[in-house]
Amino acid sequence: MREHLLVLFIAAALTYLLTPLAEKAALRFGAIAYVRNRDVHTTPTPRWGGLAIWFAIAISIGIANQLPLLHKAFAQTGQITGIVLASGIVLLLGMADDRWGLDAITKLAGQAIAAGVLLLNGVQLLWLPINGITTLPSSLGQLLTILVILVSINAVNFVDGLDGLAAGIVAIAAVAFFSYSYLLSVVYNFDRAGAPLLITAVVVGACVGFLPHNFYPARIFMGDSGSMVLGLLLGVAAITLTGQIDSNAISAQQLAPTLLPILLPFGVLAIPLIDLILAIIRRTKAGRSPFAPDKEHLHHRIIMLGHSQRSATFLLYLWTFSFAMPLAASAFIPWRFTLLVSLLFTALSLSLTKYPFLYRKLKVGIFKNL
Repeated sequence: MREHLLVLFIAAALTYLLTPLAEKAALRFGAIAYVRNRDVHTTPTPRWGGLAIWFAIAISIGIANQLPLLHKAFAQTGQITGIVLASGIVLLLGMADDRWGLDAITKLAGQAIAAGVLLLNGVQLLWLPINGITTLPSSLGQLLTILVILVSINAVNFVDGLDGLAAGIVAIAAVAFFSYSYLLSVVYNFDRAGAPLLITAVVVGACVGFLPHNFYPARIFMGDSGSMVLGLLLGVAAITLTGQIDSNAISAQQLAPTLLPILLPFGVLAIPLIDLILAIIRRTKAGRSPFAPDKEHLHHRIIMLGHSQRSATFLLYLWTFSFAMPLAASAFIPWRFTLLVSLLFTALSLSLTKYPFLYRKLKVGIFKNL
């Protein structure tokens, strides 16, 4: 745990220090988010925050390779090298999109190439819990791996619409992944030096280091360069988690639920996935491209209810926590308890979202007690 926390803090510090440099680069090369009708921000803001995020993550992983315990994550497979390369591909793709704007087909093709690099380096879904444990044919496993990566990338990309929103949601999701992976290693003696723990630790650090620059009012956006990198890494965490675990050991120890390694990414990315699905349905019904931008995302709807940007962001954090943390905990504590906790947080999230005055009243009460 100490080495993971060390790498997390290194990633946070590097991201915090590198972000002003990424801001200067974005201003110099014209990677700026100008104000459009569908946007919430009111002043032109530089993008390319993903440049700082990627370099911080890559450097942190390089440092991790020198640490005694985390070095094992590199020794086991060539996955880490492939992960860095694939995330670098989507970084460049996102930077180009932030600067010039790319069409949806080009972006999907680039994302698929990145997923192919992951496959070449051993990042692949190996089994699914269907009728017990079903080992996937190689071709089907590869196809599903690409699909998981594409969905994860675009889910995070879709939700990146408010200052600090994507970074905060990804941080919460990564904490849930990290907690689940670590508890597996401690409670069930699975190797804790594997790729999932390392990836989620550096992702949490990068998001925490980026938030001071990105929270409302943001001085820089992560842009597609950041959201696609973080989305890819969350997808990789889910895939490598299933690959790291001995499926036979899971069945033998009756690890509950067996489905959790597959369900967890959908739980921690529930809000981005819901937003993505609703956007595709909405735009397809209107006869538009599923990737055509609009101003009807979840965060737009919350603001229209009377919330500020800050409160909308915090509410979506709360929604993410309501799905992610109880689901991650359900493998280790009774599911009835985690279901109750999830329902309570969901009810709280719904009430505060629907009635903005309750949120403001709660906020005032909290600050009075500080």
